[in-house]
Amino acid sequence: MNYRELDTPSLLIDREIMMRNLSVMQAYADGYRVNLRPHAKTHKSPYIAGLQMACGACGIAVAKVGEAEVMARHGLTDIFIANEIAGCRKFARIRELSRQIRVSFGVDTPCQVEMADQAFAESPVPARVLIEIEVGERRSGIIEERDFLTLLTTIRACPNVCFEGVFSHEGHCYEAESLEQCQAYMLEAQRRTLHFAALARGRGMPCKTVSIGSTPTLMNQFAILEGITELRPGTYALMDASQGNAVGSLEHCAATVLATVISRPTRERVILDVGAKGLTMQERTRGICATPGKGSLLDYPGVHIDSMFDEHAIIYNRAFRDAVRVGDTVRIIPVHICPVCNLYDNAWLISGTEVVQKIPILCRGQMT
Repeated sequence: MNYRELDTPSLLIDREIMMRNLSVMQAYADGYRVNLRPHAKTHKSPYIAGLQMACGACGIAVAKVGEAEVMARHGLTDIFIANEIAGCRKFARIRELSRQIRVSFGVDTPCQVEMADQAFAESPVPARVLIEIEVGERRSGIIEERDFLTLLTTIRACPNVCFEGVFSHEGHCYEAESLEQCQAYMLEAQRRTLHFAALARGRGMPCKTVSIGSTPTLMNQFAILEGITELRPGTYALMDASQGNAVGSLEHCAATVLATVISRPTRERVILDVGAKGLTMQERTRGICATPGKGSLLDYPGVHIDSMFDEHAIIYNRAFRDAVRVGDTVRIIPVHICPVCNLYDNAWLISGTEVVQKIPILCRGQMT
């Protein structure tokens, strides 16, 4: 089947571009002799996670316990939940999951460790935890050294908890004003993460894992410092318009949304049959990831979605309006692919113009 015969909107993944992305990132990690643990929250697909493992990944990262459960049911055996865990139900689910696979998760507060210790009291394996270090994103993670040392003391005092290491996410690099600033942010984030790893080592608690990662820094292949053991990018597998802009080319973008022109009501306005429910309303307006509009047209450089309703995308561009007719299909590069994947039950793997395979997005909707 030619992909243009698919009903719209449909999520397409270009097989050759995706496989090139996977190979390039794995070679980058291998070149620095560090592990690659892709963050599967981007594609939410055990099939793509399996491809990443086949390329040489050491395991995967996820954002939610539910994602870990689905991935484990489909053969993934080493999963890091790169998020803080709280609540008895979630700890019970992780305890059950740890009977089947190797699973670890993030902490940044002593009470999380104490809850894990209690939940794993009867477990044949300990709760494996990594401490998140805040490196500039202003999200979760340890900020002060004294809090880190207190957390280490708590872990040491909990017999059912095993300290695995530290991790960080330099997400603020997305808003760097230049590649030079992005690189500087990344180097500082690495140094800060390594500093806390050294503090742990000084307390007799060496880190098995020192994990970093964000797609714009790693796709630009900036230097990895000695002592880092693991990279954790996510978006690199499929890329999107904002990440493409961060590396200077949309040629890395494997994912597009196929849509149909359903109206041309004025000399400039074109309406497509996909809106916020198929693309999201997300924009990126700052830094190296800045992207015009709410989606970029693959085959029409410089044309982007100007506004969006739930089921409609609006484009104001006279040349584009004159080039298309009602019923034509177009491909849209999303601004941010991660939430887009969560909107579709399936993606269609294509090679050239041919549909190769239907890929279920089995972690879709796993929010807990």
